[in-house]
Amino acid sequence: MMNLFDYLNKRMGFTSRHRRIMDKPVPGWINYFYCFGGIAFTLMILQLLTGILLSLYYTPTEADAYRSIQRLHQVVPLGRLLRATHHWAANLLVVMVLAHILRVFITGAYKNPRELNWVAGALLFVMTMSFGFTGYLLPWDQKAYWATVVGTNMLGSVPLIGQCLAGFVRGGSEVTGQTLLRFYSMHMLWLPVFTGLFLWVHFHILRRLGISGGM
Repeated sequence: MMNLFDYLNKRMGFTSRHRRIMDKPVPGWINYFYCFGGIAFTLMILQLLTGILLSLYYTPTEADAYRSIQRLHQVVPLGRLLRATHHWAANLLVVMVLAHILRVFITGAYKNPRELNWVAGALLFVMTMSFGFTGYLLPWDQKAYWATVVGTNMLGSVPLIGQCLAGFVRGGSEVTGQTLLRFYSMHMLWLPVFTGLFLWVHFHILRRLGISGGM
């Protein structure tokens, strides 16, 4: 593998082109409390990889969604492990993002000139919770269905725009197969696109300003 990398590096110049990005000194005072963001990003990559594999076997239709999950468990080699990895990594991702936000708040790393990075991080937290909400419906069992009914009804209680917002999310007045397809679209397409955008902003500001030393 190293010989292959050396060959490609000589032809394409990986290290020379990306040295400015990759070669960044890390301050000596960094400790494990500053690793929550990196752990969260690693979990996001894991979610991306396991999600792509799960999508190969999942059918986002009202008639076949639940059966495809059962087939994943019973027929696909290591299918149950694959889904369990996706499920538990999603839970751990929420914990790590919250821990990262708490660390940033305690150390005052959200203050000028890093306020836009705080905004980008807050939006990434919203994206993370949205991933969890849209993904919860995809097994299309009773628990997922009624949890989505409760969640969208709560969304409908927002003043003035609640009913329109809930109708847009559900794709109608009730939770149906159209809701399932809409959630799958958001989970697999729109949320990853916006998450990638805000991650780029988040990392770009971090690279420009460096790691905050706290208050």
